[in-house]
Amino acid sequence: MELAVIGTGYVGLVAGTCFAETGHTVTCIDNNEAKIEMLSRGEIPIYEPQLEDLVKRNVKKKRLFFTQDLEGTIAKADVAFIAVGTPEGEDGSADLTHVLTVARQIGKALTRPLVIVTKSTVPVGTGDRVKAEIAKVTSMHVDIVSNPEFLKEGTAVEDFLKPDRIIVGAESETAKAVMADLYAPFNRTSNRVVFMDVRSAEMTKYAANSMLATRISFMNEIANLCEKVGADVNKVRLGIGSDPRIGSSFLFPGVGFGGSCFPKDIRALVRTGEQHGSQMTILKRVDEVNDRQKSVLLEKVIAAFGEDLKGKTFAVWGLAFKPQTDDMREAPSITIIEGLLKRGAKVRAVDPEASKTAKRVFNDSITIEEDQYGILEGSDALLVVTEWNEYRRPNFKRMKELLKQPYVFDGRNVFEPDTMRKMGFKYTGIGRP
Repeated sequence: MELAVIGTGYVGLVAGTCFAETGHTVTCIDNNEAKIEMLSRGEIPIYEPQLEDLVKRNVKKKRLFFTQDLEGTIAKADVAFIAVGTPEGEDGSADLTHVLTVARQIGKALTRPLVIVTKSTVPVGTGDRVKAEIAKVTSMHVDIVSNPEFLKEGTAVEDFLKPDRIIVGAESETAKAVMADLYAPFNRTSNRVVFMDVRSAEMTKYAANSMLATRISFMNEIANLCEKVGADVNKVRLGIGSDPRIGSSFLFPGVGFGGSCFPKDIRALVRTGEQHGSQMTILKRVDEVNDRQKSVLLEKVIAAFGEDLKGKTFAVWGLAFKPQTDDMREAPSITIIEGLLKRGAKVRAVDPEASKTAKRVFNDSITIEEDQYGILEGSDALLVVTEWNEYRRPNFKRMKELLKQPYVFDGRNVFEPDTMRKMGFKYTGIGRP
């Protein structure tokens, strides 16, 4: 098929590239000329494992194209995907300005009936609004489909090429047939496509992310209580995770979740509930718990060193909101580091991929280096904030020699408490005695 993907952000770029990898001809559209030129050279503006190689290969094979020409691309497309941003508005709702603008642009460019698919994360009822916007500028028939993405940053390519489910909200048999054909390469071993109505598909995306976020906040509250009663949250996690009704995923306590999805999607769903007279009480608390959890590690530092941190230097391992990404949107590291700086401390930080992002976030207020051991020298303590694999088995002897004081504040429980204490570290994790 000829596919048009409007938006070359995280979702649009991954989706367009992976569709091209399965043999479709894909043209990705963006109004940023510099970005289009970069992508046409096979260079990508984000870090995502495997993605750059796939972009280069499919550009070379002439299956993947990048352009600013929406009108010309829509004229030849069989399916058009809307994959533009839906940023959080001031009231917590999803801002649909970009989605509806693109809908009108598609409507004006239509020369024949078209299947239009929303890939962006959008509130329930957006499909109707997209169709209404198009109807304002053309009488041409369109089929509106909701096909939300379920990509995890760091494993997005793998998630797209080997999905556990493909949610398709479609009303007409024509649209269902087109989407079934589009996703046929992903269904060779089993049918992963789940068809439903458009509104249910839109809700499914928000419900899924909200459930996962709820599990994280629940475990963080359990972890905080474990510390007070002398229990070990890691053992609790293994105990409850062995129940098949609960499972083991998303039960790891830490310093809270961040990123572009969970925080924004929770607030958007809460706002949708308010608009329809339904108070999403649990999700409000999930968001509140997460905000508090981002300060837990900072509170542990203050308990050890006092409120006045002038003259103290802290080393931070990990800045991205999770491993395998350079994304720092709503990252716990920001809350922690800003809290240290506010109290007069100096901060030296390292991250395998988020250094450039961090320089834009913090400017010159912290020192960002490349050597995870180099930042330890002369530091009063180490804070582990992101659980990159390379931080899990470090040279502990070297760590202790370099640190001014052997304090380790482990925000992701990557180290074993007994082992750390036997080696002479003053160690504290999350929810572990």
